[in-house]
Amino acid sequence: MASPQELWILENGGNNNFNGSSKENLHGRTAHNMSSSSLRKKSDLAIVSKVRCGFLRLIMANLQEVILGTKLSVLFPVIPLSFFASIYNFGTPWLFAFSLVGLTPLAERVSFLTEQVAFYTGPTVGGLLNATCGNATELIIALLALHQNKIEVVKCSLLGSVLSNLLLVLGSSLFCGGLVNIRKEQKYDRKQADVNFFLLLLGLLCNMVPLLLKYTTSATSTSIRAADPSLQLSRVTSILLLIAYSGYLLFQLKTHRQLCDSQEDEHEDDDDDVVGSEEEAVISLWNAFAWLVVMTVLIALLSEYVVATIEDASESWGISVNFISIILLPIVGNAAEHAGAIIFAFKNKLDISLAVALGSATQISIFVLPLSVLVAWIMGIEMDLGFNILETGSLALAVIITVFTLQDGTSHYLKGLVLLLCYIVIGACFFVLRTPLHKENALTI
Repeated sequence: MASPQELWILENGGNNNFNGSSKENLHGRTAHNMSSSSLRKKSDLAIVSKVRCGFLRLIMANLQEVILGTKLSVLFPVIPLSFFASIYNFGTPWLFAFSLVGLTPLAERVSFLTEQVAFYTGPTVGGLLNATCGNATELIIALLALHQNKIEVVKCSLLGSVLSNLLLVLGSSLFCGGLVNIRKEQKYDRKQADVNFFLLLLGLLCNMVPLLLKYTTSATSTSIRAADPSLQLSRVTSILLLIAYSGYLLFQLKTHRQLCDSQEDEHEDDDDDVVGSEEEAVISLWNAFAWLVVMTVLIALLSEYVVATIEDASESWGISVNFISIILLPIVGNAAEHAGAIIFAFKNKLDISLAVALGSATQISIFVLPLSVLVAWIMGIEMDLGFNILETGSLALAVIITVFTLQDGTSHYLKGLVLLLCYIVIGACFFVLRTPLHKENALTI
């Protein structure tokens, strides 16, 4: 006899496209989805199946899968608190805090819903959708901050996302995985990591050159504001970076897809309590699209609150906007993805942990950041790819340290400890930094 879940899927047309092809559809998944799947829970639809009204049964089943199907469901009540804080004027620091925490379960649910869509669209389209939505929260925050002309918030938040993935997420994964598996030799495949390193170095080059050019031209000319060459260079290199990202997607999803097969095969053998290993959709295609639209709208609303209240929260808490943008925003916004990477490190699946950390950092560096520059160009806002000296130096050292840490294909807890300490040093540096945002650079570059 079919289980209640199977009966519900059959009733709602959810099995049309994945029967007999779930193995193929796994190729459309990314490490980001694998990481998020470790936070999901199996849904018991026994009670839902007893509801006689088909429409009501459909709604209850969707709520069970989408809202209660994650270990982060306890954070969903924070989302209405954000709206209450906005309507009844609880205070901007509370609104900022509620909105920031509320983004955590929404980001994980977007990953879940894009994976559900991928079951119906096939591996290539599904993989493209998963890769594009992997950092949807950062992209939405960046676009809303651009709309409010907060260029430094955009730059700092994206820089912080790269730093947190390279040092905090990867360091925590290696440290915790090394301690739990202290008597085992932890190994990983360097091939995929090397691909990410090449692209991260390309992104670093594109971030450093505008800064170097700016200082070079300022030393030889006193009237560069009329036509800033660093701004023009940033727009050209942003286009080149998006071309590189397109090549990266083609490399991952088509020509060299076999590099990810080992990660997917390992994930197939994971514990039965991980929902992602069931290899079948649990909601129908159109329901997944509808929920994806709802989650995206909620992320946009909460991101709007975060961007609008970040200065007030900074003043109220006595913390610089730089520290909030570089440290707090990435940690809270990507908490689900970070926790998933650490969980896989516990299980000695470092290939997935590395793919999560390095893949997310690469996507920010060569996709989200250059896309923000081009969108700003369209909006008439002068945003370049360059950071200041402190930020650029931190990014360069983070990339170099990560490359040296992962060069031999083996890991132990000391490597993770060093990466974590590097992140703490950088975080402390931005915490004591009390200079205001670089408004003159943001508006006149």
